[in-house]
Amino acid sequence: MIITYHGVDFFKVTFSDTTIAVNPISKSSKFKSTTFGSDITLISLNSPEHNGADITSRGDKESFLINGPGEYEVSGVFIKGFPSKSKYGGEEKINTIYTVSLEGINLCFLGALGDKDIPAKTKEDIDGIDILFVPIGGEGVLDSATAHKLAVQFEPKIIIPSHYGEVGLTNSLKTFLKEAGEEGIKPIDKLTIKRKDLEGKEGDVVVLDKV
Repeated sequence: MIITYHGVDFFKVTFSDTTIAVNPISKSSKFKSTTFGSDITLISLNSPEHNGADITSRGDKESFLINGPGEYEVSGVFIKGFPSKSKYGGEEKINTIYTVSLEGINLCFLGALGDKDIPAKTKEDIDGIDILFVPIGGEGVLDSATAHKLAVQFEPKIIIPSHYGEVGLTNSLKTFLKEAGEEGIKPIDKLTIKRKDLEGKEGDVVVLDKV
């Protein structure tokens, strides 16, 4: 499995011959978008920075679009969506948290989550997470300190922050790393990982440079 970061809350996950786009940035956003074809597209929030289904289809093949809560199975990939809240963009909106199970690894994307008080039932259902993707930038999504406190509650093996500004150690990212006790961490271009690589990891933070 290869994971790359494309800005805001936009991630690309590839495994075998399948590609998943999570919260792709639309062409209508003020932020630069990366265009590539995906087999599955997950959208957490109805905003130009998260609903870029316009950039993930290729040729005559349309990406399988998931844009809300529910349970899905696509090409052997098991996906669950859970409702939550965000204030990204200045008003309260429904944000969908996604769990994705593939290659024996459980991923969880918090999207543009802005509410630290996730319902107990949702927390219970989001169990056994290996890699957690968490927004940390504030301004409608979780701030750095709150994001770290929430992230560790899920007891993931790896935590990947997002939504912290442009490339480099922004203030949000510096604060998050300080909260995690990982101030010396260096960003990497991509995360290439297999199930066996997760052994012995407990809340390790991985910072991905924007592609």
